[in-house]
Amino acid sequence: MKAVIQRVNGATLYAEGKLVSQIGKGLVVYFCVEKDDAETNCALFADKLAKLRIFEDEKGKMNLSVRDVRGEVLFVSQFTLCADLSGGNRPSFVNAEFPERANELYRKTADLLSERDVPVKLGVFGADMTIDQQNAGPVTIIWESKR
Repeated sequence: MKAVIQRVNGATLYAEGKLVSQIGKGLVVYFCVEKDDAETNCALFADKLAKLRIFEDEKGKMNLSVRDVRGEVLFVSQFTLCADLSGGNRPSFVNAEFPERANELYRKTADLLSERDVPVKLGVFGADMTIDQQNAGPVTIIWESKR
């Protein structure tokens, strides 16, 4: 599993021209499930996202989590994070998990994050989406679990 985690002041997600999800202060998380990713990684990702200290405290140090600041998470499935560029100029997505399994692990991770007292809004799995976000910082973290 891979994630691109961005700290935001707000974000909106549209699919087919219709507003689907909207958050205020929090995180936009682009999430990818790769072949052979274990279901146990869902809890690992949920824990890390709930506890990741990338919001500033009163001293300006990144010391607070999304839960601490009562933020929200816009959780977006994005298989293109597993792109392999080693073979040329056209990305290969052979490492992407099959859609049914990827959607299952995407939703499980979102559910587990919600269980950790973090409000989660979802994208539309497999859809062509437009996302407007106001990056804060900017702070962007790329995280990949070890298989």
